[in-house]
Amino acid sequence: MPRNAHKLTLTAAVVSGAILLGAGISGCNRSQSADTLVAEAKAYQQKGDNKSALIQLKNAAAKSPEDAAIRLALAQLYIDTGDAVSAEKEFRKAGTLGATPAQHLPGLAQALLAQGQYKKVIEETEAGVASADPTLLVSRGNAYLALEQKDLALASFDKVLAAQPNSGAALLGKAGLAFANNDMEGGQRLAEEATQKDPKNPDVWMYQGMLAGRMGKPDVALAAYDKVLAIKPDHRSAHIEKAYLEIGMGKFDAAKADVEVARKANPGSLIVTYTQALLDFTQGKNEVAMESVQKVLRGAPEHMPSILLAGAIHLNLGQLEQAEQNLKKYLEKYPNTLYARKLLATAQLRAAHPSEAAATLAPALKDPSEDAQLLALAGESFMQARDYDKAAEYFEKASGLSPKSAALRTSLGLSKVGQGDKEQGLADMEQAAALDPKSQQAGIALVRTALGLKQYDKALKAVQALEQQQPDNAIVQNLKGGVYLAKSDTASARAAFMKSAQLQPNYFPSVANLAQLDLSEQKPADAKKRLEAFLTLDKKHIGAMTALAELAMMQGQKAEATTWLERASNENPEVPEAAMRLSTQYLKTGEKAKALTLVRKLQTANPTNPDLIDHLGQAQIANNDATGALESYSKLVAIVPKSAKAHLRLASVQTLLKNETAAAESIKHALALEPNSVQARLAEIDQMLRKGKSDDALSAARKLQKDNPNSPVAFLIEGDILLSQKKPEPAARAYEQAYNLGKSAQLLVKLAATQRMLGKNREADARLAAFLKDNPGEPLAAMYSAESMMSAKQFKSAIAQFETILKRYPDNVVALNNLAFAYQQDKDARALATAEKAFKLAPQNPAVADTLAWILIEQGDTKRAIPVLEQALSRAPDANDLRYHLAFGLHKAGDKAKARKEVEKALASGKDFPLADDARALLKQL
Repeated sequence: MPRNAHKLTLTAAVVSGAILLGAGISGCNRSQSADTLVAEAKAYQQKGDNKSALIQLKNAAAKSPEDAAIRLALAQLYIDTGDAVSAEKEFRKAGTLGATPAQHLPGLAQALLAQGQYKKVIEETEAGVASADPTLLVSRGNAYLALEQKDLALASFDKVLAAQPNSGAALLGKAGLAFANNDMEGGQRLAEEATQKDPKNPDVWMYQGMLAGRMGKPDVALAAYDKVLAIKPDHRSAHIEKAYLEIGMGKFDAAKADVEVARKANPGSLIVTYTQALLDFTQGKNEVAMESVQKVLRGAPEHMPSILLAGAIHLNLGQLEQAEQNLKKYLEKYPNTLYARKLLATAQLRAAHPSEAAATLAPALKDPSEDAQLLALAGESFMQARDYDKAAEYFEKASGLSPKSAALRTSLGLSKVGQGDKEQGLADMEQAAALDPKSQQAGIALVRTALGLKQYDKALKAVQALEQQQPDNAIVQNLKGGVYLAKSDTASARAAFMKSAQLQPNYFPSVANLAQLDLSEQKPADAKKRLEAFLTLDKKHIGAMTALAELAMMQGQKAEATTWLERASNENPEVPEAAMRLSTQYLKTGEKAKALTLVRKLQTANPTNPDLIDHLGQAQIANNDATGALESYSKLVAIVPKSAKAHLRLASVQTLLKNETAAAESIKHALALEPNSVQARLAEIDQMLRKGKSDDALSAARKLQKDNPNSPVAFLIEGDILLSQKKPEPAARAYEQAYNLGKSAQLLVKLAATQRMLGKNREADARLAAFLKDNPGEPLAAMYSAESMMSAKQFKSAIAQFETILKRYPDNVVALNNLAFAYQQDKDARALATAEKAFKLAPQNPAVADTLAWILIEQGDTKRAIPVLEQALSRAPDANDLRYHLAFGLHKAGDKAKARKEVEKALASGKDFPLADDARALLKQL
């Protein structure tokens, strides 16, 4: 990628003319120690150790702060090491301490020129012109050239050459002037003349190197930079320019060596750090590159090449909002940089913002373009916007420019499919695969498209063709397994996944697919063993540890799930996503303070990461810090002002703080950004409901249904609203429509519960049975079905259902607890052992403790039951059913006084509870 987008002004890179420290400046109170420090600094400079020289000169300046000569020496060293800002400061200080214009103005001009402060060069160095110092005149000439005052620039350069015909700096200035006048031949001739007349001046060779590099002659450029280094081995810019070229040539080891030399000479140099970031980025080391580029931006927030690089890195890391923010900032300053424009459009397309991407690309598409990549991006923007005709038009143009590009032909095929021309679309994709039979991208796109169109035989044929070309490709075998899975051929699917895993044991998708097959066959132990075996190959793999955490959660093993996520985060401290996943787990398991501490620490280290700010806000809300969350989400909106999600997050916390006016404004912003955002419209409906406008909310839900006829969400909302209006019959119809659009367990449970309210128990049971037949062991539906059976006192049927769930999730605490209760009601001797297992898994859960204690009481073991109940009550003091059970246990144990006290406390709460009648009956006995 280009490291900057500035036009080539072809001024001397950094003209390093000598500053005469002349005898005219007398030492003002110079101590011997300051003299010694200056002498040591010169000795270090001669050895090429600028770092030590700088330290000694700084110490000398501290010893003799009023010594102009020391300031001039320090300023010149700053110029030589590329620190123009510090150089400017020291040259100005020297001027105030008595240095003459001839002594400090030439260096000041160099410092200002290096910072691009061209007007200041002219305005602030006028007093030195009379001295006719060549360094000053060249700097002024280059400043005039940058300001497009060409006659004055020429006069400055000619004045130098009249006195010093062999001045390489002045000849380079005139070369720059020739280039500015589009006299390419003249510019090259003058630059060449500079090397002949002033061959020991490193700047003339730097200029030659930059010229050759921009003319696409990297070998010539490298040779020129080597000449610079022969004259001045520690020349930082030469090493950096060499590194840029080597990066572009893929000579990463050579580039690394040059960066290291430059770093050694200039340890704190931001340009060296930037070059290291560019090297790492080019090698795909995005996280490491981001650390370096952030270091640059902390020191130089407006360094535009770093802003562009940050945008590219964020894009590679999938941090789309940050990528967009950086790339927009770059384009504001350099709107004609096509590379940045294409990067920004790519980020917007990945974020599913096709209209914004189209707007970004529009300036580049005003004139006919022969940039196939640009046209392909335009096609993608229209395809995402579902304007398939326009998409096809751009893809056809792009494909015409690159007729042998399998990728473009693939995109054209996808657009044709979108137009509804499925056959032609698949034909184009088949042609893409034929253009480059070894192209993984074209082949995979064909397979996935055929799968999406449910043309499974065509998908199988395509994947088999891909397999012939790449028989040992684990990705292809994994894809083949997916095709067989779609064809319901699980045996062949498993065989393909197994082959994929054998070909590439560290390829996680195939291992994950095998684990999913294990689960579907109710073999969670096999799935766990498989995932743990994968971790022996890649102990830091976040995906594997996350899968193990999800498996543990499915089995009700929350502590184990947390342990896996903690390990994932600890093994990958540089990956914020792992820590964010852990913080979410902490919130799920009630460890709210831990979540907040973790996210705060992360957010401090990554203050502008939008995802971390979002997680911080969620953790603050969970910890009842709504004010803190308001501050976090306000910051989030400031960082990503065009994110509808950010405005909705802000609206949610404003709602918590009862500021409905502000919440409405935030929702309005979200809808302005994304008018079709379902989440924003749902937030609007929620606000209507909070205001008691249920009819308005119902109308809005029905409007949402019309706009999203294939989405179950709006029908679900309609059902919820109707149910709140005590209209179960129309609510059931709405839930049924939702369920028909998306057959999920959550929707089924809503529908079945409403049908039971209407007395349609058989219909509810039949629907549940049909769902569970197609989805055996699905936990939510199976659990609801079993609990419904328990409510109906159908304990044997409930037992069978819970046992089925536990075959797949043997450590599911809720299922174990309910099964223990059902066993006890059915006089099954397994009740106590089952309750013991549930209690062992979740000793802190009051409901689990209650079940165990009640079984113990019914079996006459009050001595053990009572402490279990007392411990549970300490965690759930308002659980009156539990308190009644304690009272009953105390009564059975003969402690009537304590029993009476507990039952009275339960009844005095004023809260009705399921066992209230039993409690009153016990009180009468006591």
